[in-house]
Amino acid sequence: MADRVTVIGWDGSPLTAAARSALAAATLVAGAAHHLALPEVPPGAERVRLGSVDLAARRIAGHRGTAVVMADGDPGFFGVVRTLRAPQHGLEVEVVPAVSSVATAFARAGMPWDDAQIVVAHRRTLRRAVNVCRAHTKVAVLTSPGAGPAELALLLQGVHRTFVICEELGTEREQVTVLTSDKAADHVWRDPNVVIVIGGSAGPPGHAAPAAPGGGWIAARDPAYPPPVRGWALPAQEYGEGAAVLGEGESAGLRAAQLARLGPRTGDLVWDIGSGSGALAVEAARFGAAVIAVDSDAGACDRTAAAARRFGVQLQVVHGNAPHVLEDLPEPDVVRIGGGGVPVVSACADRRPERIVTHAFTRDEAEAIGRALAESGYAVECALLQSVELDTELDTGAWSERDRSVVFLLSAKPLDRAP
Repeated sequence: MADRVTVIGWDGSPLTAAARSALAAATLVAGAAHHLALPEVPPGAERVRLGSVDLAARRIAGHRGTAVVMADGDPGFFGVVRTLRAPQHGLEVEVVPAVSSVATAFARAGMPWDDAQIVVAHRRTLRRAVNVCRAHTKVAVLTSPGAGPAELALLLQGVHRTFVICEELGTEREQVTVLTSDKAADHVWRDPNVVIVIGGSAGPPGHAAPAAPGGGWIAARDPAYPPPVRGWALPAQEYGEGAAVLGEGESAGLRAAQLARLGPRTGDLVWDIGSGSGALAVEAARFGAAVIAVDSDAGACDRTAAAARRFGVQLQVVHGNAPHVLEDLPEPDVVRIGGGGVPVVSACADRRPERIVTHAFTRDEAEAIGRALAESGYAVECALLQSVELDTELDTGAWSERDRSVVFLLSAKPLDRAP
């Protein structure tokens, strides 16, 4: 095993005294081509091109001498330090950090970044990175070949964002470009690059909720405006004007059960079909998921957009009739169906989301939906939910029944993913 392993971050600035000292003593240096070409690399040191970090780590583990690994930016921030310290390699490392590429990108843009989400986009994670860009107003994307600005823009189709694209930061070829997301796919971008994705609105183009005064207090959280309400499956009155139009299938108890089975999370895309007042769509977005709310009624779409503005969340509202309108939507992770019956359920099952939840008011309807899901290869759970809302009479203190609802809740997950 190497006697000593030092990881040096490089941001284009002159190397620090600590970095120069570690390089001077190195008998093996691993890094990208531009790192290995630095004049501080000893001529007699073994040079390892850093393609696969795992392969380089195995080579370092078998080296007798002093090793240095060079990486762009801060190597402890989505960098090589995690791989080098993995148990299978057994390497103890010293780190000489540099300014991360994300910090540099925001500095070039002249923007604060304590409220930004930060994601890494590879081919396998690109869709989830895009979902974070859908759900949040400020996201930094560390890209990779095949998952760059053009690919981000293509998957964001229908969602307006501004891209700040920072190419080859810290080098003589550094370039910063600002353009709208619909223009990014028309260019070829140089690697490595960082994309800052900003903007978003739950209302008409150009409308955005004002920022919270005084800034935030916790990193990587949008400063919500107005302040978020505590709790989930909120009562109807929390939705303001929408309270009068909460449908029978939007009761607080049903929404709570649906959200529990959907489990929306950051990186997910939720379809809410038949969004009605937008109550469930907004609450799914408050969990950090990207949401597309679909409804055939223009008034319902307006109410959903208003609810999103009220709670300071980002979601996309689509006006159209399901199942036909679903054909052009991006792939969902989980789906809530508020209406449409068997045809809509079958169309959603064809897209193979991880969860589907819906409801029915009669046993015959519930059985028909359950059969459709089972025939599509889903394991189905059905429960009968009954809830009673009570009022307290101020004069007597007696309880009186205000509203009673009975509904069948159906939830399903693909059999090929079931435990």
